[in-house]
This record gives sequence, C-alpha cells and structure tokens, in this order.
Amino acid sequence: MKDIHTIVKANKDPGEMGGGHGGHESSNGAVVSRDSESQTGKTSSEQIKLKKSLGLFNGIAIIVGTIVGSGIFVSPSGVLIESGSVGLALVIWVTCGLICLLGAHSFAELGTMITKSGGMYAYIQEAFGDLAGFLYLWVALLIMFPAANAVIALTFGYYSLYPMFPCGAPDPAVRLLAALAITLLTFVNCASVKWAARVQDIFTIIKTLALVLIIVTGLVVIFRGDTENFQNAFEGSNTNPGNIALAFYSGLFSYSGWYTLNFLTEELKNPYKNLPRAIWISMPLVTIIYTLANVAYFAVISQRSIIESDAVAVTFAMKMYGVAGWIMPIFVAFSTFGGLNGCIMSVARMFFVGARQGHLPDSLALISVSRLTPLPAVLIQGTVSTLMLVTSDVFTLINYVTFVESLAFFVCTLGLIYFRYKWPDTPRPIKVWLGWPIIFAIVCLFLIAFPLYHNPSECGMGLIIMFSGVPVYLVGVKWRKPEYFKAQMVAFTKLVQKITMGVAQEGKED
Repeated sequence: MKDIHTIVKANKDPGEMGGGHGGHESSNGAVVSRDSESQTGKTSSEQIKLKKSLGLFNGIAIIVGTIVGSGIFVSPSGVLIESGSVGLALVIWVTCGLICLLGAHSFAELGTMITKSGGMYAYIQEAFGDLAGFLYLWVALLIMFPAANAVIALTFGYYSLYPMFPCGAPDPAVRLLAALAITLLTFVNCASVKWAARVQDIFTIIKTLALVLIIVTGLVVIFRGDTENFQNAFEGSNTNPGNIALAFYSGLFSYSGWYTLNFLTEELKNPYKNLPRAIWISMPLVTIIYTLANVAYFAVISQRSIIESDAVAVTFAMKMYGVAGWIMPIFVAFSTFGGLNGCIMSVARMFFVGARQGHLPDSLALISVSRLTPLPAVLIQGTVSTLMLVTSDVFTLINYVTFVESLAFFVCTLGLIYFRYKWPDTPRPIKVWLGWPIIFAIVCLFLIAFPLYHNPSECGMGLIIMFSGVPVYLVGVKWRKPEYFKAQMVAFTKLVQKITMGVAQEGKED
C-alpha cells in the first residue's frame, strides 16, 4: 500500500519547534549531522529506522497487558455500586467490552490505512490538521500519560510492599519503589525493543495466569453449589439513568488501553494482518476474563464486602487461600509492572512521531544507531513520569484530562468517517461497516457530555490545559525563529545526538 502522504498530500514543513536545521535534514525534518551516515556505517539498504520486530503474540501482549492493570484486582466495585445488582453489573461488564471492541475495530481501519506510529495523535493530525494534533500531543505529553504512568507505578510500589506492610507501606518507600520501576523500564525500553516486548510478554502471561487462578477457584465454588450470591441476581438493580451511566463510565475506564498497539504500528510485522488480528483476539479475551473474574468474586465474596474492600483480589485470596493469600498482592504488583511497561513502550512512539512531524524538538525524533529505539523520546517520557511522583495531586490531574481523552476518541472516530468521504479510493486493508464507528462515536459523545454535566469544573480545567497549548503551538511550531535561536537548537540537537548516538530516521515511515 502506498504511504498515505503520497496519496493525499505531501508532508508539510515540520515547523520550527526544534529550531532551524544545520547539517542537512532528513525527509521528515529532523536534524542529521553531515557525517552521520558515515558514522553509522549503514548502507542505503540498511536504513536507520524503527525495526519491525513485534509479532502477533507481542501485539496481543501489549493490548492485554496494558488493559489489565490493577483495576480488575483492586477495585472492580465501581460498576457494582452504581448498577445495584450482581446481574446488571455483569451485563455492563460484557457490554463495555463489546463497546470497546467497536472502538478497537474502528482503530484497526485507521491503523492499517495510516500506518505510521503515534496512534490517536497521528489520526487527529491527518484528519484535522497540525493544530488539532498538537493540542492532543500537548495534553498527552504534559499530563495525561506521565500522570497515568505515575499512578500505575505507585500502585506497583504499594502492592510490592504489601506483604511487609499489610496495614499500609510508608509513602516515601512507595514513591521510591515507583521511581525505581519507571527507571528500570525506561532503561529496558531504551536498550531494546525485543527486551521490552519480552518483558511485556512475560508479565502479561503472569497476570493472565493470576486471573485464571481466580476464575478457576470461583468456578469450583459455583460447581460445589455455593450460588447464593447469584440468587435473584437482578434484585435491587438501579434504574436511574444517571447511576447506570456512571456504571458504564467505570466499566469503560477499566478497559482503557485497547488502543495502545496503534502507537507501535511501524514496528509491527505485517501490520495489515497483525494489527486487526491482535485487536480481535485481545478484546474478546479481556472481556471474557473480566466477566469471569467478576463472577468468581461474586461467588466467593458478598456484594457488601466487595463494595467495602480496598483490594477485592486480596480479600478473595485471603478467604480462599489462607496463609498463601499473600501471593495475590505480588500478582497485582506484577500486573501493574507489565502495564507500566506497555504504557512506556507505546506512548514514547507518539512523542517520537510528534517530533518527526515538527511538533516537538528535533532531538526527540532521533533513533539510537546501535539499539534502533527512539531513545530520547523514551528518556523524556520516563523523566516526566518520574517527576509526577513528587506531586500529591497526580490523581486530580488525571481527572482533569480524562475528559480530553474521551474527546480524542470522538475526534478520531469522526476522522475515520471523514476519511471515507475525503479519500474514498485510498486502499483500506480493513474496512469496517460504517455503523460501528457511528455507534462508537455516539458512546464517545456520552462520555463527553456526562462529565460536562456532572463535573463541569474538572472538564473546564481539562479544556483550559488543552487550549493552553495554542500559544505554545504558535510560538514553538508556526513562528519563524531568529537565526541565532535556530543555531542554538541545532547545537542542542547535535549534543543529544552525541550523547545518545542517535540519528534521524532515514527514508519514509512505513
């Protein structure tokens, strides 16, 4: 398939976010020193670019491992509280999985039509222009993903120390362990894509086995005839639309991460086949696991106990496994560690692509010559994520930008519909029935409208954070810098090249 740019438009000038360019420019606008090709020793047939090293199993592990974090182990009670009954809660878990499958199905079309990495940033930028893409990138870089990484790392720290501090680990120890986890995984992702993929594979298998253990235990209880918690399963179901909406919101949030493989399209072997296959395998698998895990919880723990529990899986394990119950917090820690690796691995590619497009400094668009990883982009993401650990308001920041993420889903889905009319003849290896993205867009509208109604102040703050990127875009991207400023930025980029042994990608992105 032709590159999407050759079909619809030429790449725009990458702007001046990274300053002017010395030496010479690559086709994407990042700086390459004049002697970089001779330094790499690569021939024209061995271009420096992100290597296609991820197979189908790696893709499945990235999606499943990123979706399944701590939520299903720690606090699946949100859906139960708002739905009011076991039966309705299970229906909502299944429905949320199907809704996310529709979204992932739509993203499969986008990901096989626009095959460059970057996920939602790439799709928004292609559909609605540089400013729209930059605003999403701005929120993602400033708060959204670094804050999410910090929360996942803090959860890892807390549950890693849980066997030693069952009544609560000291906060400094939790934060230190969280920082060590981010640092270690940043190093792994800098060193090798294969290492990062292997870590993802191993920890996804571990967390899946932990959930299978929970599911099998629950099914054994049910087969023994202990089904009293399922009697009159729909009794007490909440019929208030507001509560049902909140239940769906909690369920959909638990499936967050289904889009992560789209950030890594350029490194996926045969993306036209493996991207949709990974999605179609992962989403039903996660939906089945989530639903059966909740069935197991309901079989063993009363509805009231689930609502009151701080960590449902730990309560489950202590009741069923006795003294061996300490193993469950370790499984939770493993699960969050794998989820953190998936986030670091995928989101760094968005920053790399943003720099390649000229929306971030050119130094972030460099690829390590020896490792073939976007080393500077991985480093900056790890650094910002670690800095988030020093604030006690990280959860508040996430609340501010969750609304923006729902808005991004809506805009991407509109982009798919828009592409159908703008580029009707563009090759689409995957072409979904248009009804699926329309249904998903309606769900996204609900996810936008409901928070606006119930938490207008938080949503307003999220919009303020997003639109604060407009002056940054005008100054950093559109403004033509003085020659002195350009020279300083070129000097900085060359310094980063020397430190990281990195050069700009050669040739076009796939």
